[in-house]
Amino acid sequence: MATEKINECVILKNLYYSVQDNTWVRVNDDGTVTIGMTDVAQSLAGPILHARPKKPGVSREKGKPIATVESGKWVGPVKSPMTGEIVEVNENLENNAQLVNKSPYQNGWILKMKPVNLEEDLKDLLTGDAAVEAYRAKIDQDGVTCTHIEGTDEY
Repeated sequence: MATEKINECVILKNLYYSVQDNTWVRVNDDGTVTIGMTDVAQSLAGPILHARPKKPGVSREKGKPIATVESGKWVGPVKSPMTGEIVEVNENLENNAQLVNKSPYQNGWILKMKPVNLEEDLKDLLTGDAAVEAYRAKIDQDGVTCTHIEGTDEY
């Protein structure tokens, strides 16, 4: 898996990103997508206290909230990078919201969704080198340096 580090922020080149909203999308073999917060987002939020995804069966338009995340310094929405129906939520976040901090791209995923029009929504997202360059500009502009909670061993 090709990874890039910018100011300690990890960007995985095989994911799709909504750079503006700091979310990522992984396309699954069954036609669903997994959605989560980026390493940049978890660093900006700080240690996450609560992550509350919407329930399975809920349909969401792209740009609308799919979860609420609360840290010691921030409460806000996780905006959907796709339009579709939520089919699964990460139940592990209920008892351990800091999985988002420790493993934003693996164990800390937020939810899975069945997109209405996968190909169309992917056109608006960045992947590979384009995502890395967009994040490099954003990180430099915003002066972000990512921090990781002790015990972080996977992204």
